[in-house]
Amino acid sequence: MQHHRLLALALGAALTGNVAAEGTSTLAKPDEVQTATFAVDTEVKLVTDQRNRGISDSLNGPGAQLSVQMAHESGIIGLVQLSTVSKKSYTNADGYNLLLGTGYRFGDPDGWHFGVGLATEFFPGAKFSAPHGLDLEAGVPTDFKTTRYDTSYAVLEIGWGALEGRILNVLSRTYRGADTGGVCGQILAVSVDPTKAIECYARGDRNSRGSWLFDLGYKIPLGAATTLNLHAGAQKIRHFKEADFSDYAIGITHTRWGFQWSAEWLTTRTKARELFLVLDGDRLRAQDNNRLVLSVARKF
Repeated sequence: MQHHRLLALALGAALTGNVAAEGTSTLAKPDEVQTATFAVDTEVKLVTDQRNRGISDSLNGPGAQLSVQMAHESGIIGLVQLSTVSKKSYTNADGYNLLLGTGYRFGDPDGWHFGVGLATEFFPGAKFSAPHGLDLEAGVPTDFKTTRYDTSYAVLEIGWGALEGRILNVLSRTYRGADTGGVCGQILAVSVDPTKAIECYARGDRNSRGSWLFDLGYKIPLGAATTLNLHAGAQKIRHFKEADFSDYAIGITHTRWGFQWSAEWLTTRTKARELFLVLDGDRLRAQDNNRLVLSVARKF
């Protein structure tokens, strides 16, 4: 979708049991000096397609990601992440997304564990102007406004062993540009039949604050160095049922030579495909198509 891209929040990775375990060390003995343990984990990742919640952020092309995760033995965690994005998908963007997150995690990584957090993602330079109204008598769009893609979230995680559940709520005015201009305007721009756009505009000028995103993941060890990854996700965009969709993924991760090699099959179930079309030159390209994504990552 040119004005509205729908995602998996990277802060969730920082709230998983693996990160908490890496950032927690055994407490010092009573006769030793009590020193707070703090760990920093840096990862560089290359992918054949930069996808969030099954939707391509890179116009179906390759991408790169740099993540720095910080964990304190008290359970406090932080995340700074840079990801490449398409300038065509995110209008006027500088070509990258910056995610800043912090949270607190507690519990038993092998049993019940929980996490809470806050995160904000920025799309430097990215913004678009779109109509927030429609004059039915004249048949022309009206009330043009500028919208940015920057989004803030509250995150809740509940896990049991390798099973991870995650709930996100949108705190900012819009979820990645999802407002009347970003949703109704996009449908109007790419549809031959304006009926859906008229129905969308009839609800008035709305934003998407309060939207909900849900994720469920499960990891199955297939050996000392190989893991099977299963994922299911759904999102409910407030005021815009057209933007609701679900995504599913199954993949394999294998560690070899100090690198993590992954292959993942992703599929989505969208309601209004018009929201996931991006103009590339003289043709529209879908970003919600099924896709096999390969990646390689290295931690430092």
